[in-house]
Amino acid sequence: MHIVILGAGRVGALLADRLDEGGHSVSIIDQDEQAFRRLGSQFGGETIKGVGFDRQTLEAAGIEMAHAFAAVSSGDNTNIIAARTARETYGVENVVARIYDPRRAEVYQRLGIPTVATVSWTAGQIMRGLIPQGAQVEHRDASGEIVICEVQYAEAWIGREMADIEHATSTRVTFLTRHGSGLLPDHTTVLQQGDLLHLAMNSGQRETVTAVLANESGPR
Repeated sequence: MHIVILGAGRVGALLADRLDEGGHSVSIIDQDEQAFRRLGSQFGGETIKGVGFDRQTLEAAGIEMAHAFAAVSSGDNTNIIAARTARETYGVENVVARIYDPRRAEVYQRLGIPTVATVSWTAGQIMRGLIPQGAQVEHRDASGEIVICEVQYAEAWIGREMADIEHATSTRVTFLTRHGSGLLPDHTTVLQQGDLLHLAMNSGQRETVTAVLANESGPR
C-alpha cells in the first residue's frame, strides 16, 4: 500500500517509520525540512517539503495512487483541509486527521473524516484507522482462553445494534470507544461511524469473528 503522511513531528515520524518497516510505500510531507531528521536512519520512503493541502505537494507525494492519508501536523485547520482534499478531491478511502481541539473533532467526524484527539490516542491507533488489521488482542485472561479484542468492521454494520453484533459473532461487546472516550453500551446501542468495537471472545474465535464483521453485506 502507498500511504501519504502530512507532518513529520514525533507522531508523523513514528507512524512513517512503522509503516515503512511494515513494507508499505510511504511519503511524508512537512514545510520544515529539518523535521525529517526525526525519521529513523532506516527509513526508505520519500520526504516532500511543502504545504500539506497544496495539490502540487500532495501529487508529488503520490496522493493520486495513495491507499491512505494521515494528517498529523501541528495545525487543526491544516489537517482537516488536507484530509478533506485527500478524501474529496483524490478519492482516498482511508483518511485520518489529528485534531487538537476535541470539540472540533466531533464536528469533523460528522463530515465523514475520522479524527484522532492527541490526548488519548497514539501512533499505533492511527495505524488501525489507516490499515484494517482484523482483531487486535487488547487483553488476555490468565488462562489465555478468553481475550478482549478491538475488531475492525465493514460499513454495513454501522447502524446495527449491539445485540445484532453479539448474535452474529457469538461474542460479548465489552465497550465502545467513541470520539476518544469509552462507552459501556447496552443491547440497543447502535454502532456509529468511527466507533471502535471491543469484543470479548474465546481466543480461537478471532479469525471467524474477523471474517463475519468484514462481511460487506452486514448481518445475515
